[in-house]
Amino acid sequence: MLEQRNQQTEGSDPSTERLWQMMEKTLNEATVEQRRRRRWGIFFKGLTFLYLLFILGAIFQIISGKNDPYRFDENGQLLDAYTAVIQLNGVIAADSDASGDRLITALRRAYKDPKAKGIILRINSGGGSPVQSGYVYDEINRLRTLYPTKKLYSVIMEIGASGAYYIASATDEIYADKASLVGSIGVTGASFGFVDAMDKLGVERRLYTSGEHKAFLDPFMPMRDDETEFWKEVLGGVHEQFIDVVKKGRGDRLDVEGNPDLFSGLIWNGEQALEMGLIDGLGSAGYVAREIIGAPHLVDFTVEEDGFSKVLKRLGASAGAEIRSKLTEFNWQ
Repeated sequence: MLEQRNQQTEGSDPSTERLWQMMEKTLNEATVEQRRRRRWGIFFKGLTFLYLLFILGAIFQIISGKNDPYRFDENGQLLDAYTAVIQLNGVIAADSDASGDRLITALRRAYKDPKAKGIILRINSGGGSPVQSGYVYDEINRLRTLYPTKKLYSVIMEIGASGAYYIASATDEIYADKASLVGSIGVTGASFGFVDAMDKLGVERRLYTSGEHKAFLDPFMPMRDDETEFWKEVLGGVHEQFIDVVKKGRGDRLDVEGNPDLFSGLIWNGEQALEMGLIDGLGSAGYVAREIIGAPHLVDFTVEEDGFSKVLKRLGASAGAEIRSKLTEFNWQ
């Protein structure tokens, strides 16, 4: 524009020069204003998008009916009694869907609901945190004491092992499918060792600690025999806690003498678990609700994330939130 103006105004009078300057200034101001409007447009579009997400989340929450105190059957009739169902899926951890807080909240709601004739804990988990499992186990025992007439049943789907079985052992009865995987009563403390890899790469580890054994789980340091024995004792103590709660929960139903590998960490199918006393029968959640509890209608009491958070997660807003360090993993196994 400037080059064209220079060519056309070369030799022109001052009035023409001023005219071109005014035109150029006007065009520049128009360009700046257009850019400003575009930025504000993007800003308001973003706000509108977030607002719509919020509305969608609220609608999802209403449709899901998690907070609806009135339960209806398939014909739209108000239910007088039903079976409360709580899902225990995936890894048991403080920040997972199967966290102690969420499970405990759901259990309390189900026990307090006068229309919930019985409760089913539907399990599909290979375990997880011993601490979170312990929280739920203790709360189940407390609630069973407060509500002695309301029974809690565990129903294992594909797998109910390790920390998940730890929790199940606190319930009144345990059911599973004949092909379900049950057991894995043991503890693992997993880590990796990168000492040789560091030597090959020529990397020097510089670590400063106060305390002789402060860094004994450091994957970049070689393990010492005394530290290995110490860690085995710690895990062994937790294993004994696991064994004690299973014995307390299952009582005489366990066939300990006839199964020396019962607490070895092995896992069995549903038929084997029934013979060993790890479960009380074979059946699904529908079977237990219909034949054992006597209330065939299932109402989900699972505590989940609100609809807005779910939408954000699906859009990738929480990408990477599930990544965890496996270098010092400590789980029921």
